[in-house]
Amino acid sequence: MNAKQTDTRHRVVILGSGYAGLAAAVQLAGRVKGRQDVQVTLVNAQERFTERLRLHMTATGQEVAALDIPELLTGTGVRFVRGWVTAIDAETKAVRIDDDRELPYDTLVYGLGGVADTTAVPGAEDHAYTLSGVQDAQLLAERLARLTTGTVVVAGSGLTGVESAAEIAERYPELRVVLLGRQEPGANMNPRARAYLRGALDRLGVRVRAGVEVVKVLPDAVELADGETLDADAVLWTSGTRVSPLPAAAGLEVDAHGRIVTDQALRSVSHPNVYAIGDAAAIRQGYGVMHGTCQGGMPTGVHAALSIDRTLRGKQPKPFRFGYYHTPVSLGRGDAVVQFTRPDDSPRRICLTGGLAVRYKETVTASPWPTYSRMKKMPASGAFWPHGGRFTRIRSAK
Repeated sequence: MNAKQTDTRHRVVILGSGYAGLAAAVQLAGRVKGRQDVQVTLVNAQERFTERLRLHMTATGQEVAALDIPELLTGTGVRFVRGWVTAIDAETKAVRIDDDRELPYDTLVYGLGGVADTTAVPGAEDHAYTLSGVQDAQLLAERLARLTTGTVVVAGSGLTGVESAAEIAERYPELRVVLLGRQEPGANMNPRARAYLRGALDRLGVRVRAGVEVVKVLPDAVELADGETLDADAVLWTSGTRVSPLPAAAGLEVDAHGRIVTDQALRSVSHPNVYAIGDAAAIRQGYGVMHGTCQGGMPTGVHAALSIDRTLRGKQPKPFRFGYYHTPVSLGRGDAVVQFTRPDDSPRRICLTGGLAVRYKETVTASPWPTYSRMKKMPASGAFWPHGGRFTRIRSAK
């Protein structure tokens, strides 16, 4: 008999050790600690935890802490498996790792997050840098370090683009930084926060071009929809994300963006033994489908763990509810703006700027790792987040 036949434990396999996946692993381990009938396995392509909130710092050659996933998991009972997920067989309930290993599961937690979408525009895949991971950010850092003069184009005026453009301009004042996007930077902020953000970019020398669209990336330039060509010595692509095609290939129901469609407990609507978390999941709230952020990702991981624990104890999982509460944006190392939001992510009148915003932003950025460590000892400490009141309530929820 093989291991798949003889192992009678309930096997929970968590794919991806980002903010959401690691939260799910640590929370579930704390909840089932001491149980011999449950095995939790966490799969990730590398042992180092990727602080996505600091990748723009890595991209400009700044040193950030090397956080070790297996070290954090010490004492939790979670088995860590390093490898790339290459396939999911939802019928036999097994995951392929590196095409040469198979992991059977009884419950699967899918937390493989998104990466920069370089497929939508010709040339982006071949000629643009991204911030999809530490290695990608380091490649850009090496390129920037070699430039003494020239132009860096940041394609995408969302928050990642804004933070990256500001960081590059501050660290490399000899370079010309151009931020391109369909929308004005800070478009979803209130007028005061938006004006402060734009003023900070102006102060750093970032040239903003709003209302434009990149239609092609060349080895040394970008082409815009209106036919204009801008020279570029480096292009950073932050315009949109895409998720892995693995769930769709496995037959799970996905939305138009390839995200797993979930029920209110974060289970796949087509395969209830599969949970989806973070930006790999299409999670509907009263205000619509959640968008991927760290502030929402960690609660989805914790809630999936709570749902699995309740199911293992013969109880029904509870509906997931989450309301947004802030949008912190760094503007180099010495400046920032924090827009406080309603649960549906619309801007409130309150915002922070300058030094106070810097301290707030750093507190937020540094909080996940201590939170994981705290959850190891006190799992309940991770189970608190804004539920959003009427903004998140779905009338059909029981």
